[in-house]
Amino acid sequence: MEVNSITRPTYDIAQIMSGLYGDGIIGLKGAFGREWVQQLGEDIARLYADALQRPGGALGRGPKRHYVEIHPESIRGFVDLATHPWVVAVCEAVLGPDYKIVEIGFDVPNPGAMNQPWHRDFPAPDDTLVGRRLNSLAFNLTTVDVTEDMGPFEIAPGTQWDLPVDFEHGMFPPKSNSPRYEQRAQRKLPHMGDISARSALTIHRGTANQSNKSRPALVLGVDAPTANNAERHDLQLTRAFYETLPESLKSHLTCRVVDTLEPIVQGHTIEGLMMGEA
Repeated sequence: MEVNSITRPTYDIAQIMSGLYGDGIIGLKGAFGREWVQQLGEDIARLYADALQRPGGALGRGPKRHYVEIHPESIRGFVDLATHPWVVAVCEAVLGPDYKIVEIGFDVPNPGAMNQPWHRDFPAPDDTLVGRRLNSLAFNLTTVDVTEDMGPFEIAPGTQWDLPVDFEHGMFPPKSNSPRYEQRAQRKLPHMGDISARSALTIHRGTANQSNKSRPALVLGVDAPTANNAERHDLQLTRAFYETLPESLKSHLTCRVVDTLEPIVQGHTIEGLMMGEA
């Protein structure tokens, strides 16, 4: 693993907490080397091609935009990512010592992808609406250097705390809210090797990809013990792969240990994203 430090780095817990409880998104530049990311990109390209050939393998997230949930062992860098000191520090700080990895997959906005509507990835739980706590995080890692014309991810900082008044399915705010999001909006232009962590409740969207390149990004979903996002996913590891994992990682996986991997039946379609916006 190409972590840019010889010794295990330390991270400021207060800074992590203030970022995720404030803006709702934080990042670490240069967490991995470009060669490591190129390898990840090769794995994702292969998995994406396979998923497009399999019924239900790639789920639409709007025109020319897909999400694919994958098996951890189908990429060569899963353990590197899941045990990266920054990822561990962020999970422990926000979700507590008993956090669980519940999902791994990737998004691919292809050339011609349109603006998504502003949305959350799932309805806000009572932990957040009532308890004012974040009980899940999404980590993202791009496999390309993102430019303005590639449909960068756009987020409205601080909106993870918005009450879902008139939100369709608890996820899609009314159009009347859009001017506020647009006034707050930040477009993210990460480079290969950068990692971000965000609350999936912070209002966001993928923007129109006007380039001739796709913009694949890996997604790692992590829960606190009080969250139930594992119900939407089917994390599987073969017994042979599971036995190779460090004990410190095994304790943070909500998964099925199987003899043979089964095709994943994605349980979290987002119908409201299918049309896209102009």
